[in-house]
Amino acid sequence: MRTENLVATARIEADLDPMLYLDHAATTPMRPEVGEAMAPYLDGRFGNPSGIHATARRAKNSIEEARERIATTIGATNPLEIVFTGGGTEADNLAVIGAAIGTGGGAVTTAVEHPAVLESARFLSRIGSDVSIVPVDGEGRVAPDAVANTVDRGTAVVSVMTANNETGVIQPVAEVARLVRSANDRALVHTDAVQAFGSLAVSADPDGPDLISVSAHKIGGPQGVGFLFVRDGAKLEPVIHGGGQELGRRSGTHNVAAIVGLAVAVESAVAGRSVYREQVGAARDRFELDLRSGVNVEVTADAADRLVSHAHLRFPGIPAETLLVRLDFAGVAAAAGAACHSGAIQESHVLAAMGVGSTEASESIRFSFGRDDDAATGAEAARIVSGVVEDLS
Repeated sequence: MRTENLVATARIEADLDPMLYLDHAATTPMRPEVGEAMAPYLDGRFGNPSGIHATARRAKNSIEEARERIATTIGATNPLEIVFTGGGTEADNLAVIGAAIGTGGGAVTTAVEHPAVLESARFLSRIGSDVSIVPVDGEGRVAPDAVANTVDRGTAVVSVMTANNETGVIQPVAEVARLVRSANDRALVHTDAVQAFGSLAVSADPDGPDLISVSAHKIGGPQGVGFLFVRDGAKLEPVIHGGGQELGRRSGTHNVAAIVGLAVAVESAVAGRSVYREQVGAARDRFELDLRSGVNVEVTADAADRLVSHAHLRFPGIPAETLLVRLDFAGVAAAAGAACHSGAIQESHVLAAMGVGSTEASESIRFSFGRDDDAATGAEAARIVSGVVEDLS
């Protein structure tokens, strides 16, 4: 039986929600204040913001208010630098494909990017654009000078993620941006900040990236909405065509309720970052410490700067698929490798780029903590995981 079917069967037979949800990197629960803000737009405030009557104008005003709030929160100089999208994947596509086609140039990115960026780059390559993929070291970090040395006068966009969605490894994006501008001041710098936004200071700093992708459901907002910060003057070709919404940069009827929720989630995430880092970091650190003292476990990219939420671990001799199923029975939700649309586990391109062998990669699992977790959560998680690992050893 395929792994995703085994896991589904486990949960159905147990008829339980996970005792410990440790897959916040995939999606995290909606914040109560987000649901409250969205509720009116799921009922009486239903207008299409593209219309001209009063109901439509009210919806339009709500969108523009959300745009202004997000722009203020991230330090954008102009609210129109915020482009609403259907999520992080669409924002990445618009940034990478839109920038390359918009200027007729090529793209430079890294080997450990989210598939939304890598597949966008591969699409550009298929249509004749010059695309370069920069390798990373054994910790999953890219060298800024290696990126800059790959840039030439024909480069339109450089995309380096803020932090990796699998390992949590943080990339030197500010230094990349500085060196890229020295190599080609016309190239746009993009960062996928989807995984990092809730933890790290991500802003529209003049010296930072020109394009920033953010997704709501990673920071306590609704699924299916996000935004792309587009610095004034950046030229993008739209990847979704139609009615010309978002100043022609992204066509399609706005999801008003989700956009309102996104704005609240952004404000809440930024306001709570310091508490998040302290509390969630305590959960992750206690989890790793207790595991290391009890079972055979290896921490991926242990020496690298990582998001406080991420613990990417290898349990030698135990296949990740087997461990995931047993953890699910024990009431722990976690993830392994990268998930395709069907939920089947695929070999991680991130680990492969880091030089991790296929056997080692197949024994690796990502645990990711959320805003309500603390040191006690980490200790409880370690207790349950250690028990399951001991049973399988």
